[in-house]
Amino acid sequence: MPHSINLMTSFQAPSEQVLFCDFDGPIVDVSERYYRTYRLGLSNLQASHQENFGEALPLQLLSKNQFWWMKRNRVADTDIAIRSGIPADLVDTFLQQVQRIVNHPHLLQWDVLQPGAESAIHQLKRMGIRLVLVTLRHPRQVQAFLQANDLSQHIDEIFGASDINAAHLNRTEQKVALLERAISAQKAQGYYPFPTCMIGDTEADIIAGQRAGIVTVALTGGIRSHEFLKRYQPTAIESTLLKAIQSRHMLQVLQAA
Repeated sequence: MPHSINLMTSFQAPSEQVLFCDFDGPIVDVSERYYRTYRLGLSNLQASHQENFGEALPLQLLSKNQFWWMKRNRVADTDIAIRSGIPADLVDTFLQQVQRIVNHPHLLQWDVLQPGAESAIHQLKRMGIRLVLVTLRHPRQVQAFLQANDLSQHIDEIFGASDINAAHLNRTEQKVALLERAISAQKAQGYYPFPTCMIGDTEADIIAGQRAGIVTVALTGGIRSHEFLKRYQPTAIESTLLKAIQSRHMLQVLQAA
């Protein structure tokens, strides 16, 4: 079972409607960090091979559009590596290096707010909605990003993974367990989180919401395409967090509360 860390707790009277939301994708655009990690991984592999064998690898750098299209359509990282010209016997070395460096501070600095995310968060607060983040990111990383963007005070709780590589690996069962834990925690504090919604940009978010029996809204502005997300039959598909909270499905959830 994944370990979660609760960093923030609201001290308001238990009367708010609760909304659950992923962090990477709905709130944060990670595309530049992931692409720069990929490029740095290739560069490091090339340098190491040159030093050890005195010859260059025939690598083929994918453009950001090519790389991100493959990520959004769930092309396996192994296939991305092979498409980049990495010999089969070096693919694991490359993937291990990517996993090691993807959360390095000099790469994390490339994460940026998604368009409209700040407005969406402020709107949720104006509506009196308790916003709970359920993320495979480590809570310290989430908190650091929120503080840097002056959003910490608008997030009521953060449920994250202790494994710093969990977000990159996107383990569905880990997200399912985290959402279950987040829902149980809201109940224990006197918030009855039904009806409610899980908003996210991956199959893990959709499956977690479906297992919990709540509305699921998938966002296409993150790391999965519309066509890929549609396979998992979420309640609704929207492009951004702002559009999601203004959608008919969201209004139905709030009116039913």
